Amino acid sequence: MITPTLKQSLTKLRLSGLSSSLDVRLIEAQTRDLTHIEFLELLIQDELDIRNQRSITRQRKSAGFQEPKTLDNFDFSFNTSIKKNLIFELATGKFLQNSEDILLIGPPGVGKSHLAQALGESVIRMHKTVLYKSIFDLLIELSTNEQNMENREKQLKKYLRCDLLIIDDMGIKELPKKAGETLFEIILRRHQLKSTLMTSNRPIDEWGKLLADVPAATAILDRFLSHCHVFQITGNSYRTKNLTCKNNNEN
Repeated sequence: MITPTLKQSLTKLRLSGLSSSLDVRLIEAQTRDLTHIEFLELLIQDELDIRNQRSITRQRKSAGFQEPKTLDNFDFSFNTSIKKNLIFELATGKFLQNSEDILLIGPPGVGKSHLAQALGESVIRMHKTVLYKSIFDLLIELSTNEQNMENREKQLKKYLRCDLLIIDDMGIKELPKKAGETLFEIILRRHQLKSTLMTSNRPIDEWGKLLADVPAATAILDRFLSHCHVFQITGNSYRTKNLTCKNNNEN
């Protein structure tokens, strides 16, 4: 049984994982007749597991996801235009090593945001940094600091240093002025250095109109699509599917 003195010492050393499992491991060591080295290895692994989970939890919170999403709870059978094997290949994180980008295009409700956040979750589990923002919120945040260059640069660095930047919901809302210039700056400064994932409800030939800046849209797409995995998603809305199922149940 762990003594109060030992527990206090472990707390001071910030070894909470080891502290919480020590009693169980002592019993295990006795019943399985573990060597001192085997016993120590188990304790150290317990501590590493706790620290690993805490790191993932912090990164997930910092990413700013709307809600937890994983690939395991995504229904690939509903919209068969989504190539499951290609999505899971991206989930290995290899695209990050090559600083490749991802574009998910399709009508509302087909699962773009779910896939984007699920891929972000996979990346976080590799101990990479992720930042998730709707394009509207991102542009508003940067335009708010437009008059204060120091604050703007500080905010901009947040979008530049993460391993994966997820920009969601292109085409949902009317974008603020100079949206094209701001988005181009982000894409340009991340190009071939860090990976960016974008989702869009509108085809790329409409981006010039969405940004109210055809030259900027052309420059953005020129760079973004040069090393990009593009998924054109078709099919019905998951939200409509769930509503239909609910109505059928009520009837």
